[in-house]
Amino acid sequence: MKLNIKNTFTSGNPADSVLKNTRRQVEEAVYSYVNPKKTKAPQILHVSEEMASELNISEKELTSEFFKNIVTGNEIYPNTTPFAMCYGGHQFGNWAGQLGDGRAINLFEVEHQNKNWKVQLKGAGETPYSRTADGLAVLRSSVREYLCSEAMFHLGVPTTRALSLSLSGDAVLRDILYDGNPAYEKGAIVSRVSPSFLRFGNYEIFAARKDIKNLKSLVDYTIKNHFSIIEKKPKERYIKFFKEVSKRTLEMIIHWQRVGFVHGVMNTDNMSILGLTIDFGPYGWLEGFDFDWTPNTTDRQHKRYRFGNQPNIGLWNLYQLANALYPIIEEVAPLNEILEQYKSDFETKSLQMMKSKLGLFTSDEDDVKLIQDLEDTLQLVETDMTIFYRKLSDFTDNNSGFELIKEAFYDYKNISTEVTNTWNLWFKRYDERLKFERTSIEERKKKMNAVNPKYVLRNYMSQLAIDEADKGNYTLLDALFQLLKKPYSEQPENEKWFAKRPEWARNKVGCSMLSCSS
Repeated sequence: MKLNIKNTFTSGNPADSVLKNTRRQVEEAVYSYVNPKKTKAPQILHVSEEMASELNISEKELTSEFFKNIVTGNEIYPNTTPFAMCYGGHQFGNWAGQLGDGRAINLFEVEHQNKNWKVQLKGAGETPYSRTADGLAVLRSSVREYLCSEAMFHLGVPTTRALSLSLSGDAVLRDILYDGNPAYEKGAIVSRVSPSFLRFGNYEIFAARKDIKNLKSLVDYTIKNHFSIIEKKPKERYIKFFKEVSKRTLEMIIHWQRVGFVHGVMNTDNMSILGLTIDFGPYGWLEGFDFDWTPNTTDRQHKRYRFGNQPNIGLWNLYQLANALYPIIEEVAPLNEILEQYKSDFETKSLQMMKSKLGLFTSDEDDVKLIQDLEDTLQLVETDMTIFYRKLSDFTDNNSGFELIKEAFYDYKNISTEVTNTWNLWFKRYDERLKFERTSIEERKKKMNAVNPKYVLRNYMSQLAIDEADKGNYTLLDALFQLLKKPYSEQPENEKWFAKRPEWARNKVGCSMLSCSS
């Protein structure tokens, strides 16, 4: 396995001068050198051949002992120096100080076909940033991360990727609901891949410590390696950098809203500087359409990271990044202008996105009202978001509308006459609005089905795969992996996955109740 190894990150940023792997405050450094923990009986459960190809790893090499040892932390690739990153962050709205890669260890970076990829292991042992944790991960959370990152990519959502999922062979103690009932679970490791794992918190930590020299150095590195289109005028480039980060963050969140994805823990240390979905913990896809839904048990009371609040949190996090960058910009006005632009761009892009979901491609001043009324109507009774929008593409006239979407209702038999009438009224207006469109029914259906997925990774699906994997059966894991590669295709053989969440999953741990350790 011969990889084209680069070291732009480690050579371009200051390293921690302390080489001992002890938990501590790490000053004036972007990363600390640390090796993964060796595992007892590693076993690769699944590999993304698509991602392997991006790194120039052949199918034959994927079955080698060397590859297995690399992605489970038992061997270090020649002439590389694994490391963990230092960063801080705002968690649930409060500054948490130094956080860092507590259970992620970056192995190396690979360049192939003009793309640069960073490869890291999640769950490979302690680092100086592990605080009171063990730096390990369990099968449950690793299956969720592995499946979700690849599912997001095929949905067209900006995301980090995954290369492999492995068992470590070690038992790991976890308290799944933080209720004082820890139990041993199977240890697992995911190898994650991204052009960069830098987050807002990498910049915040230097600003918080008033280490302006290293803040400026890290921003310069980031622009040079990831935003090279920005010209080299000092202050202007930092403003343009923030503008680009703001733009990418909004684009990512609009995609989340489009497919009904809820991240669950949008702390600033979980916000990628490249606008990629990162850190798949207590995430979930909307089952019943609900702006107030959050999959995170820790967030159940205040619902800070609920579905409808994700665009606002994106803005709040950008405010924190603006504060962090202020010392090297020293001007408030351009930063405020970019933040205001985010607000107006959200209104514009959100409307465009919602219109595309409804198959509306011309302009009409009443479109905003039509969409608002739809969202209100969707919440009158529990209505599955994915099924509703997918079924809507078959709409032909208002007489068939309500009947068309009945599969989306969780309790169709008990829907009141009042709710039925509200739906019929909306369909009548929708029918009238479609008459202004110039596209044929077939063309509209095709366009709608390109933005409204048929298959998403519902939490109960992940849980079924986890339960099977726990028994040593990985067939379902692979079946879901293949299914989610074509989320917009009909896939008649997989029709059983185009279904509402089963009733048994409504309150089951892992299906509706997820903690930050998930």
